[in-house]
Amino acid sequence: GHTERDEARYRARIVRGATFWTSRQVHEDLTIVVKRFPVRHQPVDTDRAFVLVHGIGVSSRYFQPLAAELAHLGAVYLVDLPGYGAAPDPHRDVTIAEHAAVLASLLRRSGLEGSVIAGHSWGCQVVSALARDHPDVTDRIILMSPTMMPAARTFWRATANLLRDSLREPPAVFVIAVTDYLVRCGLPYLLRQVPHMLRDAIEHRVGELRARVLVVNGDRDPIVAPGWARELSELSERVELREVQGPHVI
Repeated sequence: GHTERDEARYRARIVRGATFWTSRQVHEDLTIVVKRFPVRHQPVDTDRAFVLVHGIGVSSRYFQPLAAELAHLGAVYLVDLPGYGAAPDPHRDVTIAEHAAVLASLLRRSGLEGSVIAGHSWGCQVVSALARDHPDVTDRIILMSPTMMPAARTFWRATANLLRDSLREPPAVFVIAVTDYLVRCGLPYLLRQVPHMLRDAIEHRVGELRARVLVVNGDRDPIVAPGWARELSELSERVELREVQGPHVI
């Protein structure tokens, strides 16, 4: 049957002066790990929280510096989806829709409806599925470096673009990605997840979303070309585009 539960919160940790707590949450047979950064200064002019969703193969670790800054504006929640980062291996394949359902469960149970939900790379595919399938949980989403361009929806093309991007990323990002891919996620699970990413057509969802959408793309991103980001932004009047400096991990 349908079962959900929370597990004990771990000890507090500090990154760039911001304290965060880690906890686990179980939704049916899938477990996610959540890092909560409380708002750093009270009062602030908004009570809106931010939820950040990582890309394929990696974990929320690369979001920690951003979370420390966003915590000046509101509470921040970093999510390790099932099988990624500190979240345990589910020992089965998990679809994009299932990842979105687990995320929706977290938002509802934690009282985070109405938060800004930001996805990066493959995380954009999860977040856009969340906004379509569970429109009650958020009215604003951010798609950072949204995958996949139609021309890159083959394994070898996607791999080639990833390798090109690795040469443009800071060393710290490269180290996090490699260790997350090979050790924390592991190649067997990663290779089961990749076909979902390649088959998914995010453009079929974005134009139909009720939520406001902000697309953010790096000007040196070989994985998500500026033209593709612009195409997504033109699907609806509810979608805006911002281009920033940087490669894929903006």
